[in-house]
Amino acid sequence: MSRRSHPLQLSAGPGLFLSFLCLAVLAGLVALACGGGGASEVVIYSGRSQNLIQPLLNRFEEETGVSVRVRYGNSSDLALLLEEEGDKTPADVFLSQSPGAIGFLAERGRLAPLAADVLALAPASPNGLWVAVTGRQRVLVYDSSEIAPADLPSSVFDLAREPWLGRVAIAPGNGSFQDFFTLFRLEVGDEAALAWLQALVDGDAPVYGNNTAIVQAVARGEIEMGLVNHYYNFRLKAEDPSLSSENHLFADGDPGAVTIATAAGVLRSGDQTMGAQLIEFLLSASAQTYFAEETFEYPLAAGVEVPGALIPPGAIELGRFDELGSSLQRTIELIRETGVDF
Repeated sequence: MSRRSHPLQLSAGPGLFLSFLCLAVLAGLVALACGGGGASEVVIYSGRSQNLIQPLLNRFEEETGVSVRVRYGNSSDLALLLEEEGDKTPADVFLSQSPGAIGFLAERGRLAPLAADVLALAPASPNGLWVAVTGRQRVLVYDSSEIAPADLPSSVFDLAREPWLGRVAIAPGNGSFQDFFTLFRLEVGDEAALAWLQALVDGDAPVYGNNTAIVQAVARGEIEMGLVNHYYNFRLKAEDPSLSSENHLFADGDPGAVTIATAAGVLRSGDQTMGAQLIEFLLSASAQTYFAEETFEYPLAAGVEVPGALIPPGAIELGRFDELGSSLQRTIELIRETGVDF
């Protein structure tokens, strides 16, 4: 019989046993070095799209040696997923396009308090559970070849009256529109807010899936104007400065000119140290400069200048945004009540 035919012969001598023990220990060390213990990896659920945030995450990996796993999606959908996953979620960080989605998680106890040194880097929520990363101002994008700037309305309230009915596109399924509408109705009341939106819908306001689609439609001459975030037209014009689409700012203090923050928080059940490290990076001068120069968003970290092409917004009252999480469901109910399809 061959000496290899009997498995018990593998443990016949102490030398061979020690050899296997050494191999096992070595394998364990290799596994730890490769991240088997999870110490060199951070998982982020991102409501910001891949083309916007991935270059920064790549830079974070290069600078820190920490690998980043990302799940991209709609901010509201990801918030609902995180609530469903509960303490079993693999996520360490949630980066939300809007305060509404992250406020939803904060109210359900899914976020861990951020350290004071992180909260000091940028405007933070009063409860200390999330920090603002960038700002996006609501504007009216319009076709300057069709409409003179002097003829544009000074208030978002004007859009629900002639001569603007049927001419202003909306994206009711978009998180930024929902956050705007939430703040709008908290200021004027549900009845007045619903009447405003109902007038737009009944006036056959063009409906699009997102801000990008609205800005592109204006640039093509398909529609005259639409409610969007300021930076979408900046990006489009950076590619083709000859386009006639332009941003119009409503009057200071008007609900239509509100600045909405993107937000980041650490999951209570995640690696809070790694999560905080990633958030600190997003608030670093280099990352904030990237947001300003490449995505045309307002940097919110202290000491980072706004490029000349951007008009700095007024103070961002994050205390108001804390109400978005609990108010988002009612906002969606009212939007659906108008009969608009989104």
